[in-house]
Amino acid sequence: MKKYIAEMIGTMVLVLMGCGTAVSLSCTSADPSLAATVIGTAIAFGLAVVAMAYTIGEISGCHINPAITLSCLLSGRINVKDATMYMIFQVIGAVLGSAILWLLTDNSGLTGTGANCCQEGVSILGGLIAEIAFTFVFVLVVLGTTDAEKGAGKFAGLAIGLSLILVHLACIRYTGTSVNPARSIGPALFQGGEALSQLWIFIIGPFIGAILSAIVWRVIAGKK
Repeated sequence: MKKYIAEMIGTMVLVLMGCGTAVSLSCTSADPSLAATVIGTAIAFGLAVVAMAYTIGEISGCHINPAITLSCLLSGRINVKDATMYMIFQVIGAVLGSAILWLLTDNSGLTGTGANCCQEGVSILGGLIAEIAFTFVFVLVVLGTTDAEKGAGKFAGLAIGLSLILVHLACIRYTGTSVNPARSIGPALFQGGEALSQLWIFIIGPFIGAILSAIVWRVIAGKK
């Protein structure tokens, strides 16, 4: 249970800090003059991952993302039971983080919980492609930097956090950036509306991206 609870806490922190920053800064990609809000949000998500990687990494591996857990399952790094429990507790953590954020915003004159949806001018297909592509890149970095033989060792957490900043900078304009089903499920439950109706994009897209990254990593790393 320690591993599962660690995943729950880690995902809660990711959602609270990342989505909380997006709400506090009123992050928007529609107005170029507000680019600082995008940069701030991207940095917040990356720093949250770095912080949790060095906090719970030795306990659970700090997946805090069902897409990462799926890729680790396909790569033989985790068994089916643990993968299932990781995903369940990650979603619970995301809901808890979103609940705290909702309570804060509801009592502070702010609106929203940083939920994902296709941005202005972006079609459903465009949003799905973006989530697949950017999840593929992000999860590939995770698999590579945490590989037992070819990985980055103690620097893996930093590399993963920095890559998440990069992914957010590139992807926020299209979907607000999810690349993490749990991160999307929690906020959508509280925000509702379009975020809830489009939630499937942010579950299916990251899972497809994770599957592709697991396949590619097996090929380029020479794994059986």
